[in-house]
Amino acid sequence: MGSYVAIFAVIWIVALIAGWAVMNAFRSAEADKMKSRLLGTQQRAGKKKKGAKKSPALLERDETTGQLVMRLLRKFEYHDRAQALIEQAGLKWRAPRLAHACLALFLGGFMVGWYGFPAYRWTAVPLGLVAGVLPILHLLRLRMKRIRKFEEQFPDSLEFVARSMRAGHAFSVSLEMIHREFQEPLAGEFRRTFEEHNLGLPLETALQNLAKRVPSMDVHFFVSAVLLQRRTGGNLAEILDKLASLIRERFKLRGKIRAISAHGRMTGVALTCIPLAVALLMFYVNPDYVRFFFTDPTGQVMAISAAVLQVIGYLIIKKIVTIEV
Repeated sequence: MGSYVAIFAVIWIVALIAGWAVMNAFRSAEADKMKSRLLGTQQRAGKKKKGAKKSPALLERDETTGQLVMRLLRKFEYHDRAQALIEQAGLKWRAPRLAHACLALFLGGFMVGWYGFPAYRWTAVPLGLVAGVLPILHLLRLRMKRIRKFEEQFPDSLEFVARSMRAGHAFSVSLEMIHREFQEPLAGEFRRTFEEHNLGLPLETALQNLAKRVPSMDVHFFVSAVLLQRRTGGNLAEILDKLASLIRERFKLRGKIRAISAHGRMTGVALTCIPLAVALLMFYVNPDYVRFFFTDPTGQVMAISAAVLQVIGYLIIKKIVTIEV
């Protein structure tokens, strides 16, 4: 089985290298063509006809890079969710790149478990799965960090929009002014919203896209308030001021809850780490005792069952101490 996995990994890496070389060749050809157009030089007719059938470099990259992987991702309805997660994390990746990273790390972890620990080859698949999930965990961590930073700046931006509207600016102009006064990620998101509206997209659709890119309850409140005000009327500046004060009160309440539930979170982490620490200690103190859980079939079942129960217990504790406000 290990030889088949190694062969598959080699073929996959060779295919990626070949695809990368072909794409670089296409991009260099397109760059030479654009350069010749800008300089006013003429190319041969054969090259013109051949180049006329191709799309520009940006479109060619979008259509051909990871084409097979994109088909598989769309078939399993994974592409849109992966792309949404990447956008929410603030990265310029594409869904095929995330799939390639997960597959590469899975193969790396599998080969480390298969060839690095010949006596415990049953650990190859778990190691591969753990390694393959690392890119997704990285994206989730960046996504959470980015959303928290956005939420910290959001009340100030609402008050800024309210003051701008009181000064006589239109709502869309106030959105355009945000990216000059605030930092990322809030500035980039509102700039993208303004550009979508400025290029012809309805304001309602642009705000709904903002709510999709930033899955925060505060942003949903903001979008709902603006859309409701545009349909029914009212003082939008006053609404935004009240919404900003409400968000700040939610932050205060969330901080109190985190302080109260800190003991429960520490308990969950301690109860999860203690068995791992005891296992490592016993591995050095009494290796024969720990080897039973790796060599004996009954010990393997016991070790897997204990790990699963440990994870379930940690998730239960985390669910108890996580209180949404």
